[in-house]
Amino acid sequence: MNVIEVAALPVSPTPHRVDARKVYDTEHATAVVITLAPGEALKKHITPVDVFFSVLEGTGIVEIGEERAEVGPDHLVESPKTIPHRWINESNRTFRVLVVKVPRPTTETKLL
Repeated sequence: MNVIEVAALPVSPTPHRVDARKVYDTEHATAVVITLAPGEALKKHITPVDVFFSVLEGTGIVEIGEERAEVGPDHLVESPKTIPHRWINESNRTFRVLVVKVPRPTTETKLL
């Protein structure tokens, strides 16, 4: 068994310049916990693989393609590959999301 304390993991450098911690990384999939402070947002980007998001804490805005929704804990959001998307924290509280990419990407995410 491998038990990981997310808060103890290092923050990974990303072009979004937010708190992103890789919690899982194998040849089959990768997962990252993203924490957005109040007012923070990811830049609009596309991923080369399908992604799903699970909201862990707080409420935030997700934009995928032309759609926009407010989501909170226990919401699961699917994002098809190559569709522009981003996350925004418009609240006054921390917002945390688990990001799972399947299969593990072999090329980088592209900022728009």
